[in-house]
Amino acid sequence: MTQTKGENMNKTEISEIRKLFKKDNYRIDSLAACYVDVDKEKTFVLKEALSSFSEEELLYHLGIFHKCLGGTLGKNLINMEFPLEAEFGEGQQRFLLNLRDSGLKEEEILEKFFDMIIASYPGSDKYYIVAIHGNYDVPGKGKDGETLDDASEVIYEYMLCAICPVKLSKAALGYDVSANRIGEIIRDWIVEAPEKAFLFPAFNDRGPDIHSLLYYTRKPEELFPEFIEAVFGATSPLSPASQTETFNNLITETLGNEVSLDVVQRVQENISEVIKQCKDVPEPVELTSYEMKELLGKSGVEKEKLENFDETFKEVAGEKATIIANNLPVVKQLSIKAPDIEIKVKPESASLISHKLVDGVLSIVIPVGEGVEVNGIPVKHMENKEQ
Repeated sequence: MTQTKGENMNKTEISEIRKLFKKDNYRIDSLAACYVDVDKEKTFVLKEALSSFSEEELLYHLGIFHKCLGGTLGKNLINMEFPLEAEFGEGQQRFLLNLRDSGLKEEEILEKFFDMIIASYPGSDKYYIVAIHGNYDVPGKGKDGETLDDASEVIYEYMLCAICPVKLSKAALGYDVSANRIGEIIRDWIVEAPEKAFLFPAFNDRGPDIHSLLYYTRKPEELFPEFIEAVFGATSPLSPASQTETFNNLITETLGNEVSLDVVQRVQENISEVIKQCKDVPEPVELTSYEMKELLGKSGVEKEKLENFDETFKEVAGEKATIIANNLPVVKQLSIKAPDIEIKVKPESASLISHKLVDGVLSIVIPVGEGVEVNGIPVKHMENKEQ
């Protein structure tokens, strides 16, 4: 098993950038935004400094930017690299680099940026696109890890863009002060929490990496592949559900009809153990072709079955696909399904489950002691009695 090292943003670096959006010490130079209606038309374009906002407007916007870097790394927050072709000519990376370098102040490139998002963003709802630009004088760190404010050698110039749905507030009763009565409150259009966002360039090794970005999705299963391809020129990564499906297919394709409960249990135990060992590491645990092969071998899969595993991985997952071990349901529980029955067991208790023939029928055996409940009702252990 490996963790991404250096080339991707980790939890510590993400946390450092989130601190740039605090009320009393935010590092934002300029803001540009537009409102998009249901016909995908821009109704206004805003270019302002945050200092011109009221205190409430400032807090709402800082809250949006803060949420753009929230969630689980590898699930809500995804590191992406630009493909080589996006970094030349009129490629997407070159375009975003020019946009950042402009400080969001050049009208032509800003309009093109908004239009690019509008053309590729799915759905028919209203939404608010808001982008910010800033510079962060990255403080150095001593050998003991302490921050050294006077030892900065790096300036991190960045842009962050958020796409927020705009929804009609819910109907409700409220107190009408002028009429001194309870009545229906006036509904209005509300800017909600960001649905998608990205930070460019990535803040890797506590410095700018113009070859990468950090992508945020509020719903991990809705990555919007067409949007990713249009704006970043990149192929969408696998969603958590797709990673699980790919992981399961890899085991099935490798073992065929020889998939056993014992092997699946050992795979689950080995993954859980590695994640436990890496709980203090700021990067998620990745399963590449090499790590998957090592995992299956350690779990009892015969070498002969793994001879062509690299080819199988490319066919099933894709050449550059990565599976995040932390996203796999097997980490949280062992689930056994059969017709009309489903058994869910905590990972630490999975080793208790076995299978054997009972009266000629293959059966799942789970030892139980005291404290058995059925639908919340305590039951006594029933012993077999000879007739």
